[in-house]
Amino acid sequence: MGEVSRGRWCCPHPGARPVVLACLRLAGWLPPGRPAGGGILRDMWGAEAFRIVWYRFRCTWGERWAGYLALVLLLGLVGGLAIGSVAAARRTQSAFPVYLASTNPSDLTVLTGLYGVAGSQGYDPALIAKIAALPGVRHVASYAGLNVEILEPGQNAAANAGSQGLDGSIDGEFFSTDRLTVVQGRMPNPDSTSEVVIDAKGTPPQVRVGTVAPLGFFTNAQVASGRPGKPHLTVTITVVGKAVFSSEAVQDDTDTQRDGSAVFTPALTRLLTRCCADFTETAVQLEPGTTVAAAEASIQRVLPKGFPVEFYVTSLTAAKAERAIEPTSIALAVFGGIAALAALLIGGQIVGRQLRLDAAELGTLRALGASPAVTTGDGLPGVLGAVVAGALVACAVAIGLSPLAPLGSVRAIYPYRGVAFDWAVLGAGFALLVVLLSAVAAVIAYRRAPHRRPGRGRPGRAAGSAVVRAAWAAGLPVPAAEGVRLALDPRAERGSVPVRSAIVGTAAAIVVLLATVTFGSSLSTLVSHPALYGWNWTYALTSGEITVHDAQAVLDHDSEVAAWTGGWFGSGQIDGVTVPFLGADADAPVGPPLLSGHGLRGQGQIVLGAMTLAQLHKQVGDVVTVSDGAPHPVRLRIVGTATLPSLGISGTLHTEMGTGAVLPYEDIPGAAGGAPDVVLVTLRPGANLAAQQRLLQRIVPAADGGVVTPVQRPAEIVDYRSMGTAPVVLAGALALGAVSSLWLTLMASVRRRRADLALLKTLGFTRRQLSATVAWQATAAVVAGAVVGTPLGIAAGRALWDLFARQISVVPEPTVPAVTVAAIVAGALVLANLVALLPGRVAGRTPAAALLRAE
Repeated sequence: MGEVSRGRWCCPHPGARPVVLACLRLAGWLPPGRPAGGGILRDMWGAEAFRIVWYRFRCTWGERWAGYLALVLLLGLVGGLAIGSVAAARRTQSAFPVYLASTNPSDLTVLTGLYGVAGSQGYDPALIAKIAALPGVRHVASYAGLNVEILEPGQNAAANAGSQGLDGSIDGEFFSTDRLTVVQGRMPNPDSTSEVVIDAKGTPPQVRVGTVAPLGFFTNAQVASGRPGKPHLTVTITVVGKAVFSSEAVQDDTDTQRDGSAVFTPALTRLLTRCCADFTETAVQLEPGTTVAAAEASIQRVLPKGFPVEFYVTSLTAAKAERAIEPTSIALAVFGGIAALAALLIGGQIVGRQLRLDAAELGTLRALGASPAVTTGDGLPGVLGAVVAGALVACAVAIGLSPLAPLGSVRAIYPYRGVAFDWAVLGAGFALLVVLLSAVAAVIAYRRAPHRRPGRGRPGRAAGSAVVRAAWAAGLPVPAAEGVRLALDPRAERGSVPVRSAIVGTAAAIVVLLATVTFGSSLSTLVSHPALYGWNWTYALTSGEITVHDAQAVLDHDSEVAAWTGGWFGSGQIDGVTVPFLGADADAPVGPPLLSGHGLRGQGQIVLGAMTLAQLHKQVGDVVTVSDGAPHPVRLRIVGTATLPSLGISGTLHTEMGTGAVLPYEDIPGAAGGAPDVVLVTLRPGANLAAQQRLLQRIVPAADGGVVTPVQRPAEIVDYRSMGTAPVVLAGALALGAVSSLWLTLMASVRRRRADLALLKTLGFTRRQLSATVAWQATAAVVAGAVVGTPLGIAAGRALWDLFARQISVVPEPTVPAVTVAAIVAGALVLANLVALLPGRVAGRTPAAALLRAE
């Protein structure tokens, strides 16, 4: 009677069967008046089967609640990491468009004034009014580049007066249109003439919020004369804030060279536009339905004859920013996929253990006449309820992690930080966990049912596995040999012990960890090896004019220079698509790293960036037409693809990772040849970089504007490096879930092996020997899991990295950190023995006499 009340179905003697059936009727499991024959439960399907299963769930709750709680917590932790990572990936990828929309962006910006060009005075209100009146134009706002210099006592700073990146808002640009994002301090009062906001990027560190400085503003005529003299207007300005321009939110190192500007208020700028504006640019917002191309055509018709045409299209800036953010979001999505796999594996392991806890009792239940529906459904209500609860906890964890996103450089300016609800990801993640784990539970419950395995209760063969026999033959201590047997031999006194599932669980945890480590190591290698993202040289030398003769005189006689070559910048259209060019000599010794095909070997050939190739819908071997509007376009054959560097002139169209083309400089339409725009120099390993930089400066003297440029990182690498410690935190939480799963596996194994442990204790094992046996059991399971999981984890990490590298157009060079892999395997062994301490103590306290008497 007591056993039935606790949900047990043990019937030690056939004579007790009527007593058990009477107890079932009293408990409400059987309706009154039903005959108590041997098959009274056999026809119980549907609602009555559910009533029996539900009653048994309530009776066994006291014994199984800890297992249900473990399933809820682990599924919540690891599943929450998976859902949270995917949601963070989506939030990160969409962060820049969301941020840009918050700035009230213009659709395009056009140059509307340039002092001394085509009769322009630097500020032309009539031209701006014409643009504002064009069809499809909704609003315009302008800013001017002012001739200004900081006035320092004792210095004739006025001699260098000019537009130094210090701009003034004329009618709300940067204040109401294309709004700046303040990261420190505040925006200036538009009606104040003594406040300024400075660029948070590139500003010298000595210029801070609160800095006060006298500024002198000069007329265009003063600047043109070369002897400015006394400033036209002197104003003492206070820095009240630091802000970020939307065009600078996500950028590569090449574009950061133009950072460090400042913006004056409309009140001050309006005093200076007629005299001191070197140039003016006008931001244009279009009516819905008006295309940028149509607006550009209309604007060109009203520009003065001979005036330079310069358009800056906001959608191109946004597209570039989204491309730069994409590697970060893809990396987060990959981690989310790995975590999701871990959640399903860990959850499946716990579900299997819970359903197999009392599998031996199902034979008794079947002998009493229980239908297949009852034996199959036994234990399912608790497991399915725990799965649903765990999925809900996972969603809650994902929501709790949402303030960590977006990651990357856009995080500092994202306008809507805090908790976010990505219902699409939350719903899909919840459904995935519930549906797949419920299906796993149903399959396990069906396969373990007695009607599926009628011979389940027969004793297995006494022979152990080959590994167990080898352990005995090797002369291992008795606790060690017994631990190996318990870990690898599935035979038990009553039915079988699922050692394979324990080993599979350990292997799965190692696969997940090593796949994550391999992917992360490859990502770190990419960031630390510029050649993998296109910068396949040491320095780039630029100046107003570089002579090949001067370069040869220095570089050909420098023993620390491995190779060098010249390069030419340009841009044009390839089959109608505007593309930046890098001109080069055929068979140049230095160039971007190739991804496919071969480099330039002569005239009529071109190498494209992988993204440009995809944008053109071409493949290696196809022919393209290159033109910049010249009468005779050039037809070139695509001979390869390359990872292109961030290289070119700051503020203009230049090559980027995966975007651009390499072609013979003679084939650049309109190119006059002559001196190269850049000299690319590769130094030998171990070269003295500081000394070489001074030597190379002789080729491009600083007095002539020469620059020796080290590695220029593309925006994708800059963005990833700004992620900080978030990947480490996520990986650490995933490792915690794997360790917890291993601990639960050991605890369950001790419970399933309690008869074996009791027998060992009866034969004379001390508590220390029993604990040692459990420790060796854990070690054997981890070793077996490591043998299987290590190669699979490394292979999975390499495969994921190859897919990722091709997606972002970098050299796919995965790296396997051998030391880290060895440390993980060794750490797994150490952790296995640490987590085995508590199960070992439980084993040492096994009540041998009572347990063996019950058996």
